[in-house]
Amino acid sequence: MFEGQPKGLYALALANTGERFGYYTMLAVFVLFLNANFGLSAGWAGEIYSDFLMLVYFFPLVGGFMADKFGYGKMVTYGIIIMFLGYLLLSVPLGGDTPALIAMLAALVFIGFGTGLFKGNLQVMVGNLYDDPKLADKRDSAFSIFYMAINIGALFAPTAAVKIMEWGQTRLGVSVADSYHFAFAVACASLIVSIIIFYAFRHTFRHTEGGKTAKAAAAVQKEETLTPQETKARVVALCLVFAVVIFFWMAFHQNGLSLTWFADEFTAKSSEGLQAMAFDVWNLVLVIFIVYALFSLFQSKTSKGKAISAAVIVVSVGILIWKYTQLSGAVAVSAPIFQQFNPFYVVALTPVSLAIFGALARKGKEPSAPRKIAYGMLVAGVAFFVMMFASQGLLTPNAQKAMAEAGSYGPLVSPYWLISTYLILTFGELLLSPMGISFVSKVAPPKLKGTMMGGWFVATAIGNKLVGVGGYLWGDLPLWAVWSVFIAVCVVAAIFMFAMMKRLEKVAR
Repeated sequence: MFEGQPKGLYALALANTGERFGYYTMLAVFVLFLNANFGLSAGWAGEIYSDFLMLVYFFPLVGGFMADKFGYGKMVTYGIIIMFLGYLLLSVPLGGDTPALIAMLAALVFIGFGTGLFKGNLQVMVGNLYDDPKLADKRDSAFSIFYMAINIGALFAPTAAVKIMEWGQTRLGVSVADSYHFAFAVACASLIVSIIIFYAFRHTFRHTEGGKTAKAAAAVQKEETLTPQETKARVVALCLVFAVVIFFWMAFHQNGLSLTWFADEFTAKSSEGLQAMAFDVWNLVLVIFIVYALFSLFQSKTSKGKAISAAVIVVSVGILIWKYTQLSGAVAVSAPIFQQFNPFYVVALTPVSLAIFGALARKGKEPSAPRKIAYGMLVAGVAFFVMMFASQGLLTPNAQKAMAEAGSYGPLVSPYWLISTYLILTFGELLLSPMGISFVSKVAPPKLKGTMMGGWFVATAIGNKLVGVGGYLWGDLPLWAVWSVFIAVCVVAAIFMFAMMKRLEKVAR
């Protein structure tokens, strides 16, 4: 998995980890902030949330155009600076009136545009590391590692958001609404760490930055030449993939909207016993240590390596057992904390995924990237089928809200339903997202790499705009009907993908 990867991969991955940690800390509480600070309805909160996500993933197209002309590294630097200004503005408590709302919207535009300059171009630079034929066979695993690094930042984000808000309320006496700004300030600090990493290790990836440095790179590597027909075929194939992933992100990013509302309104507010262990992020980290140590135990070529791996497993299991014995009573479960499970699963399951596909590759049976994307769509549909089952017998959101306002709750379900749903969604994500990014970096015509990576994010942007559909469905509709919409779009998109498979696999060879 890690063997033979260039050092530049880890530098770029860590720079991205810092930025993503801040982004997901903000995103974990953003919808709840809109309700608490501005009193917005579910529909309006969903509209702003989806519009923001759309900006975050639309602006990489602009960033790609600019990077193809001025260089990827330069755009990444500008992106971090602009994002920092946006998070800084969002960190200032301005109240809940109209000027404060306008200031918040301006901050979102800054964050969206800065992300557009940063995110896509950083991923193009990762892909450029593997243009060397000697490294070409490591491209897919590299993007899996890169994607895992993103989720290491996201794993700690919900806990960071909740803890910093609690600290503001208990230690400084700030209001619930104002405490959200402390979570937004975390993003500012994380960007400082990100830019330090980027420049401290720049020498390991400078040849991937484009612009003036592209001349030096050209002396080492000969650029691939395509005919107009080949270029057109690749662009068309990528656009077909983009059309499909729209619907995946529409469904997947319900984790910050309708699934968060489900956690807040329909899920038990406390947890006990073994289940309670899952809501401590450090317990999840120990599980990750165990997973990676197990792989190291079986793959290590030295007795010393095996001994270290075994020691890590024993110590981690021992700590988990000790922490379990220290549990006393129920622990409170807040809605944002559920968002830690998706990144946890990504980090924990990435080596499992790579091992499975590596074994299939050795047998000549590994599915192509387009086929993995299609499977990912089907798996996402299964996740929402679980939610449909979990919602049987529950009230509509409006009926549940009316009961809450009257001082009581309707039926609440076990946290295990959401934990299971995030597990299945993560399987779908691992099949689709890192493989899709790798596919774009491989198939995109050389002179259009930034633009095509931007196209991937535009498709994601459209999908994120459609996330707002969940807000408009959240009201008088039965919950099973809400989830059935997302099941339908995932299945239809998968069918379309399978219908286009021959064309897609042809350009992927």
